[in-house]
Amino acid sequence: MRKIINISIGVIILVGAVFLGKYIIDSQNEPVKEVPKIVQRAYIDTVQNTVVPVVISANGNLTALRKVELFAEVQGILQSRGKMFREGQKYNAGEVLLSLDASEFYASVQAQKSNLFNLIASIMPDLKLDFPEISDKWQQYLNNFDITKTTPALPQIESDKERFFLSGRNIITTFYNVKNLEERLSKFSIRAPFSGILTEALVTEGTLVRNGQKLGEFIDPNVYELQVSVSKTFSDLLRIGKKVQLNNINKTLVVEGEVVRINGRVDQATQTVSAFIQVKSPELKEGMYMEANIAAQNIENAIQVPRTLLLDDRQLYVVRDSILDLIEVTPSFFGDKEVIIQGIPNGTHLVTRNIPGAYKGMLVEVIAEN
Repeated sequence: MRKIINISIGVIILVGAVFLGKYIIDSQNEPVKEVPKIVQRAYIDTVQNTVVPVVISANGNLTALRKVELFAEVQGILQSRGKMFREGQKYNAGEVLLSLDASEFYASVQAQKSNLFNLIASIMPDLKLDFPEISDKWQQYLNNFDITKTTPALPQIESDKERFFLSGRNIITTFYNVKNLEERLSKFSIRAPFSGILTEALVTEGTLVRNGQKLGEFIDPNVYELQVSVSKTFSDLLRIGKKVQLNNINKTLVVEGEVVRINGRVDQATQTVSAFIQVKSPELKEGMYMEANIAAQNIENAIQVPRTLLLDDRQLYVVRDSILDLIEVTPSFFGDKEVIIQGIPNGTHLVTRNIPGAYKGMLVEVIAEN
């Protein structure tokens, strides 16, 4: 009986092993699911060669053509005037921008003027006796001498004898000392050299201003200049008087400028030439960032494509019968974002957008732009 039971258990184990092995084999031989084939889209455009203008792009910040930095040449307290010395304040040509307290210095100038008048008056008796022929012009000079006004020029000295006589009485030296003091007195007031606006004010009323101290900056807001750097390759294409289109960074403002100066030296570090573009517009401001588009020349039978489509600067993808292909090209001009290419036949289906994982011979779904 025990023998029969052992045999039965063995048969059961053997049968179970057979079924388990069959299950494992069947599970490993499951049919592989077919992965659907993905066909990438290729956006194309049909090549039509035309005349493509070469446009040199450059940028920079606007600076006022007429700009003056204000510095003090004397020392004094800044006085309050009709217009406050503040940024944004407008002044007309010849109007006082700022004035320093010069009461003490003014008194010393008046004293020197009085001294000059007294010296000339003291020589009049000698002139009438020794130089009667010139005494009348010196008497006329005294009669017209006004100590409250600018000292007039001395009468013309007609002979060496007259010059030696005046020098011996110290009149010529005293006169030029007075003129020197008057010139220095004029520096206590700074007048606008032209009509403009104050763009920087570094002092306020009541401030002690010292000699050599910067006071502010004054500009003419009507005319601006843009300095741009152009590659020496295109320097021969620049001409004084050439019209240039300028726009701001957001392209919401477009104005026309003119090339007025071209530097005659090439920057050794960057191999560029500086060109200066003059522009006028009430919408422009000092320091505004502008982009300049300078039309250089025209290239015949060419197309313009984004630089991102170019492979190794010499290959482009095209589509032939829904198959990608690579063609060799020769770029004629490289811009910042685009490249001009000649030699591609008309009617070629050029890929206009980058395709992920693209390769030569790849099957694609063709979609025409627009």
